[in-house]
Amino acid sequence: MQRHLLALLFVPLFSASAMAATGGGYTGPGATPQVTTVAGALDAADDTPVALTGQIVKRLKGDKYEFKDATGTIQVEIDDDEWPAQSISESAKVKLTGEVERELTGREVDVDILELVK
Repeated sequence: MQRHLLALLFVPLFSASAMAATGGGYTGPGATPQVTTVAGALDAADDTPVALTGQIVKRLKGDKYEFKDATGTIQVEIDDDEWPAQSISESAKVKLTGEVERELTGREVDVDILELVK
């Protein structure tokens, strides 16, 4: 009986996390709009969703890279498992989807999805 009760307590948690991972969410009044430029990301609050299009111009160290669009540059964090199968050069156009992370030294984008734009 206790196992069934425990399982019922965890079902809502898993359901909410699954819904959040699909990229949907509330878009009505009071919603945080998605940022689409580096300039916007540099001014955005922590955890603001972003969808940036531009180039990854260089690797800084580890999983940190410099990303550039027409409005500026920002540091991005791209985990190894987020890289697509094809190679990406500094001139390739990419779309990064993730969220702003506020760091002590400024802002960066924690990338959840990296897509090559053709």
